[in-house]
Amino acid sequence: MLGHTFVSFVDNIMVGQLGTAELAAVSLGNSFMFVAMSLGIGFSTAITPLAAEADAEQDFAKGKSSFKHGLFLCTVLGILLFLMVFFAKPLMYLMKQPKEVVELAIPYLDLVAFSLIPLIVFQAFKQFSDGLSMTKYPMYATIVGNIFNIILNYLLIFGKFGFPELGIVGAAYGTLISRFIMVWHLWYLLKNKEKSKAYVTQIKIFVLDKLMIRKLINLGAPSAMQMFFEVAIFTAAIWLSGLLGKNAQAANQIALNLSSMTFMVAMGFGVASMIRVGNQKGLQKYYELRRIAFSLFLLGTIFAVCFGLFFFVFHNYLPKIYVDLDDAKNLMDNTEVISIASKLLLAAAIFQISDSIQVVVLGALRGLQDVKIPTIITFISYWIIGFPISWYLGKEDAYGSFGIWLGLLAGLTTAAILLYIRFNYLTKQLILQKETL
Repeated sequence: MLGHTFVSFVDNIMVGQLGTAELAAVSLGNSFMFVAMSLGIGFSTAITPLAAEADAEQDFAKGKSSFKHGLFLCTVLGILLFLMVFFAKPLMYLMKQPKEVVELAIPYLDLVAFSLIPLIVFQAFKQFSDGLSMTKYPMYATIVGNIFNIILNYLLIFGKFGFPELGIVGAAYGTLISRFIMVWHLWYLLKNKEKSKAYVTQIKIFVLDKLMIRKLINLGAPSAMQMFFEVAIFTAAIWLSGLLGKNAQAANQIALNLSSMTFMVAMGFGVASMIRVGNQKGLQKYYELRRIAFSLFLLGTIFAVCFGLFFFVFHNYLPKIYVDLDDAKNLMDNTEVISIASKLLLAAAIFQISDSIQVVVLGALRGLQDVKIPTIITFISYWIIGFPISWYLGKEDAYGSFGIWLGLLAGLTTAAILLYIRFNYLTKQLILQKETL
């Protein structure tokens, strides 16, 4: 999970050397991408609990069916999301964003939007591999993809070794090519493993079962909306910060990129929670299910506390990685960006715990194949509670960028509490039902 965010981490650091306008443009372009990615990644998570349940039951036909139909739906969704982002570009001009930032963002977004297709296809392979408890292989493919992204960025952003100097468009090419490499590499790894070979070869992709498609859509659509509601409020934070100027937007991107990296670690625990809860559901061992889930909640919280302390101690130093302080021309802008970003990292330090709890508990609920009520919970938490606070406190005459992040904190904390209550209630009900039988 960290590998997905590391792509944008590398892009941000390298593009940040070009100037604050370029960094803000990548931020604006990626804000559209993250919304689309959230729908694709969220939908693909439907494959994992079905594969984990089939794996525990040792039902090969059920497992292959969940993968094949999941791969088909993810490919279709990847193409639709690319078209959605591609045709949504004119919205940038209507969002009152700085004009120079929009003009830089549009050519970057064209290429990065196309990379949604291989990314969502990769997610189908990844989520299925996770469901078989083969989590190492998506990690290997992601590492290879990141290595290629770093090399291509260096060559194409700065025009090294005879390559053209493309600026932020070079970063987009790096992302696009590396994502195609990730898909091929993961397929190659799974094809050569005894446990997964039969699943990922001889796939009759157009021989489809309506019942399995319906089951995946019923699980995947609410999961996609859960992730969308959360990512969309962070995207709204980017747009709200854009109203405060390019420096506030660049600072928001720095804090968002750092906190999203720690979020991806928590999301990794969420995936583990989904796999293990799915296994125990298949075996109908509900006491074990609760013990495993609570162990993962605790582990996620411990990591979150560590990350929170790290952000708190180094909040003045971490933003300096992203900008060139030796650039005399942009020194005033860069100094302001660092000042704003360091304050935002204090808010990020506080919400690490609630962010971690809500995503790990959400993973456990997906493992139980409970997705509809959690979707309502995430909508209420982020958009009925979190966003109004961000909008009200994020105005220039209130708390500015810091106020936007106070709204994020309120939304995440509400989600963590309500989702935990939901999981606790459901698992107690499952134990009670089994005991009465």
